[in-house]
Amino acid sequence: MKRRLLLTLPGWIAFAGVARAAPPDAPGGTGYKVTLEQLQQALAQRFPRRYEMGSLLNLNVQAPRVRLLPELNRLGTEMVVDAAGPALARTSTGTFDVDFALRYEASDQTLRAHQIRLNALRLDDMAPGPAALLQAYAPTLASQALKEVVLHKLKPQDLMLTDGLGLEPGSITVTAKGLTIALVPKKML
Repeated sequence: MKRRLLLTLPGWIAFAGVARAAPPDAPGGTGYKVTLEQLQQALAQRFPRRYEMGSLLNLNVQAPRVRLLPELNRLGTEMVVDAAGPALARTSTGTFDVDFALRYEASDQTLRAHQIRLNALRLDDMAPGPAALLQAYAPTLASQALKEVVLHKLKPQDLMLTDGLGLEPGSITVTAKGLTIALVPKKML
């Protein structure tokens, strides 16, 4: 009996360490945290991006500023966009304002944007014709700019302990300080 207790004790100590690392409001009491700063840094590495709309218009999308929307369990971003090309008399600058949900991709241990919604597209000094064209394509462009963008990659050492305990990342909760990824029992195949 004592031997069995000694063999399982390290696992329970490790589990207690994982549980203690989670905020008190995390689902199931365990979780992995990602800060707003980590999210911002990951996005900055994937921008600027360039999109061409045929030979008429080119868009350069700058790195988004991330904001936490805990009341919606989503993230929001505002992206500066520069529009130029033959369809425009001159270069115009504006902003995309979007929000999105998050999902965990187990194959590469990443958090990704999905369910992208365009809230607003604001353009400075753009003629009505090109502005209407850009407004028509805005939801597609916003989706392309963020679709499946990796916001955070968990490192193998981040998951080594939880994997050994039979846990895996589950639901993602947006909090006032960042994200909490619940650690849930692995699904049996």
